Amino acid sequence: MASFQFFSLLIFTFVLLITPTLSEIRLTEIRSDDRPTIPFDEFGFTHSGQLDLDVTQILLEYPTQNPNPDLSQIGFFLCTRDSWLHVLEQLQEGEIHCYLKSNLVKLFFTLDKIRPLDNHFNSTVKVTDANQFTLVLANCIPNLKISMNVHSSMYNRNPKTGQRVYLSAGKTSLPVIFFLFFLVYMTLGGVWAYTLYHAKRSASVYGIHFFMLGVVILKALNLLCEAEDKSYIKKTGSAHGWDVVFYIFSFLKGITLFTLIVLIGTGWSFLKPYLQGKEKKVLMIVIPLQVVANVAQVVIDETGPYGQDTYTWKQVFLLVDILCCCAVLFPIVWSIKNLREAARTDGKAAVNLMKLTLFRQYYVFVICYIYFTRVVVYALKTITSYRYQWTSEVAAELATLAFYVFTGYNFRPKVHNPYFAIDDEEEEAAAEQLKLDDEFEL
Repeated sequence: MASFQFFSLLIFTFVLLITPTLSEIRLTEIRSDDRPTIPFDEFGFTHSGQLDLDVTQILLEYPTQNPNPDLSQIGFFLCTRDSWLHVLEQLQEGEIHCYLKSNLVKLFFTLDKIRPLDNHFNSTVKVTDANQFTLVLANCIPNLKISMNVHSSMYNRNPKTGQRVYLSAGKTSLPVIFFLFFLVYMTLGGVWAYTLYHAKRSASVYGIHFFMLGVVILKALNLLCEAEDKSYIKKTGSAHGWDVVFYIFSFLKGITLFTLIVLIGTGWSFLKPYLQGKEKKVLMIVIPLQVVANVAQVVIDETGPYGQDTYTWKQVFLLVDILCCCAVLFPIVWSIKNLREAARTDGKAAVNLMKLTLFRQYYVFVICYIYFTRVVVYALKTITSYRYQWTSEVAAELATLAFYVFTGYNFRPKVHNPYFAIDDEEEEAAAEQLKLDDEFEL
């Protein structure tokens, strides 16, 4: 009961921390910020791209040593990632003294163009160079603090219909991709439910099998919400609340998946009806860490790259995610070690050892899955052209699908499933294998 209340409290806290995102149409509030550069959203433009910018409530807190600064050194510009590296080189080598003076950036607007009595401006610029640009506010006046509200809107126009497309080039196909994966997971869920229904009278159906069904359904609902989220952003620039539902299902899907890995990896429900103390502690640690990771992801999505703590939050999210991935591997190792020690004096434990040894391939598969989705997918996002950003999402979803299918196939309800079927022949084989292992260690 206490565990249920604790889990419910975590969910309630997570939901309270969620606020609707503005997606590709974003309102940014800057308050007394003296950073030399403030990055806003990054967007992949086609040859028919456009940027609308509306800046209001401009307030400049002038430094005492420079009461009349040159406002041409404060302004907005667009820059690609590659160009940005060369701009930094120009500054270091003394070729320029301000980001706005570089010939490698697309100057958008400087504050000296504002009339003296105005504290706002709005402008629209067409982006005809197909590339991925970041909108940046540059402040080349030391110690000058800037406050303003920035309403930015980035989009491309459909060359056939002329309609605005608010999803970055390279991501426009994501709604269809996520919906197709939703259909795949719903099909898997149907197949799994059919399997459980026909095997319900068999002793090989365990509670964890129904838990696995729940994990698949949550994954499917998460993909459906993500498809709707991206679809609304593509059409209107805003998710219209679908992002909130998406965050909730992402949170539940992440926690249940890690819980499932721990339960299966320790042989719970297959080899033993309970979890040991250390295994329970792992779950109690992983679940709160997943809450922190999800909250960090929400904060990153909501604040955008302009937030002063964005880099810190990204590091927290990455660190926590890696800790969760490592934590779920420990119970598997503990269980194999404990059963090996018990098997030296208990014949039946030798059988269990043989069964749990088979879990080693699951252990290896978990490591491969974690490595691919955390490292390889990140590398794909980094090296892939902005036009093909959808490929990293497809790669991640295919890896996850393979993981789900592998887990379901190997742990399906089956009377003679080699993972937990026990008979006299297997006991003899396990004892013999144990003897060979001991001789090898000696």
